[in-house]
Order: sequence, then structure tokens, then C-alpha cells
Amino acid sequence: MPDMGCVTVDVRKAAVIGCGFVGSTTAFALNQSGLFSELVLIDADKDRAEGEALDISHGTPFAKPMKIYAGGYSDITDAAVVIITAGVNQKPDESRLDLVNKNTKIMRSIVQEIMAHGCEGILLVVSNPVDILTYEALKISGLPKNRVIGSGTVLDTGRLKSELGEHLGLDSRSVHAFIIGEHGDSEIAVFSSASVSGVPLRDICEMRGFYNYEAATREIAQTVKNSAYEIIEKKKATYYGIAMAVRRICEAIVRDEKSILPVSAMLDHVFGLEDVALSMPTIVGANGAEGQVPISLDSKEQEQLLESARLLKEIAEKVSG
Repeated sequence: MPDMGCVTVDVRKAAVIGCGFVGSTTAFALNQSGLFSELVLIDADKDRAEGEALDISHGTPFAKPMKIYAGGYSDITDAAVVIITAGVNQKPDESRLDLVNKNTKIMRSIVQEIMAHGCEGILLVVSNPVDILTYEALKISGLPKNRVIGSGTVLDTGRLKSELGEHLGLDSRSVHAFIIGEHGDSEIAVFSSASVSGVPLRDICEMRGFYNYEAATREIAQTVKNSAYEIIEKKKATYYGIAMAVRRICEAIVRDEKSILPVSAMLDHVFGLEDVALSMPTIVGANGAEGQVPISLDSKEQEQLLESARLLKEIAEKVSG
């Protein structure tokens, strides 16, 4: 078991704070994954947390053994990963950044409770706007920056790979590409360094008979950016995709995989940026965000990244002020 301070955490234990659509679906995904043997659910509505725990626990005979229960903040001290999904849902006419004032207050309250009861694990922020709230959670908690990460653009990157795979008629798992920057309207699809099993994306497009590269990639990037809005309009909320993305991040942490995932974390002089949390390809392992990978960007992508960071810093300053 990794030692993350004066208390040795239980690498087989996790906590989910917030049992709405995202929190409950995340709990179910973690139950199915077999990563954890203990999962505590926390919600302002304790009956909701108890109901979700009971419902999932009844399927234990069909999955891996897990102790899943409703609890309180005192139950998270030794959890390896504390997943925060609590917050107000995004409405059809709202952007993720519209949620900032409402959910910043909620995040501050939650993190203060977490730290008051002690926490030696990784804080994984999923609530939106995830980059702003990751930054807030880091500042409020006082934890080392590697131990506070957000789900970032892991899901967006999954959406990009899915769209590219469908466009090319190839397995999306063979697509290597990233969405970076804000998890939201200023996100950047990095096509300049994208590839399919080592073959540059532009080349593989031509090999597959697609020659309208610029138009196709613009359309795919726009589709990815608007995916959440489309889903929210049709079914009021997104939760399955993000639950699977959270499971993937937890997998990298628990297994100390050193996997490269575009999580949201405090930047450390990447492209000259600092004091802002956004998504870049990051080495994720037992200690959380273990370092960002200097992905290759063309001049336009660099400009877009700087603009995304500027926007996020501006909003973070208003919230802090």
C-alpha cells in the first residue's frame, strides 16, 4: 500500500461524495471494475446515499466482492481516492462555466469537511466546471498539487478518439490523440500530433480515402465540443461516459500504472503557464499527477492553449476575489 503521509491509505478503498446521476453511476462503474473492496458514499441527502448503496450492493453476487455503504466524512480518512461529484447540474442553456459560482461554494464546503476529518489519499474532482473547481480544491485543501486532480478532458479525449475511429472505420483504441485545455468551450483538439498506431492522422486519412482533412477535423472537433450539450438536451444529464472516465483514472492510480491521461492539474511552467489548472497529458499513478508530458503543438494550438488558460485564470481570479 502506498504511504501518502503519516497515515497509510487503504489502496482498496474509495469514497464518492455526491450521489446524483454522476456519483451513483460512478459508484456502479467502480463496483463493476473490481478495483476496490470498500466504497463509501456520502451525500447531503443521506437517504439517497443509503438507497444507492443498497441498490448496488444487491448486485454484488454478480460482480466482485465489495463493501459499499453510506457514510460520513470520518469514513474517508484512509481512502486512496476521494471522488467529488457533488454540485448543481448543468442546464440545457448553461455552459460549464455558468456553474462556477454555485458549485464553487459547494466545493469549498466539501473540501473543508474533508480536510477537517483528515485525508491522505488523492482528491479527484469531477464536478463542473472541473478546472476551476480543481484549482479551488487545491487552494482550499493545502494539499500538494500532485494529490488534487480533476477528471479534466479524459472524457473529451475519449469522445475524440471515438469520433476519429468512426470517421476512419478503425478501432478507436488504436487512435492516439488528445483534447487539452479547458473541459469546455475553449478546449483544443490536438490534431497536429495525432496518429493511428504511429501513422500521422493526415496520412492515415488519405490512406483511408479521406482527402478533405481540414474540413473533417474541424467538424469532428466541433462535434466533440458540443457532445455534452447535445446529450443534456436529449436526456437532461451526462453520466455514463464520465463514470467510465473516472473508473479509468482510478485504475491508473490504484495500479500505479504511470498512464498518460489528460487530467486537470496545476500546471508547472508548461508552455510558460503556471498557477492555473487545466488538462494536459499527465503521468497518473499512485501519487496522483506525477508530471505533465510536453505534447507537441503547432503555433495555432499553442495560441488556443494560451487563450484557454487566460480564460480560466480570469474566472478563477473573479471567484477568489
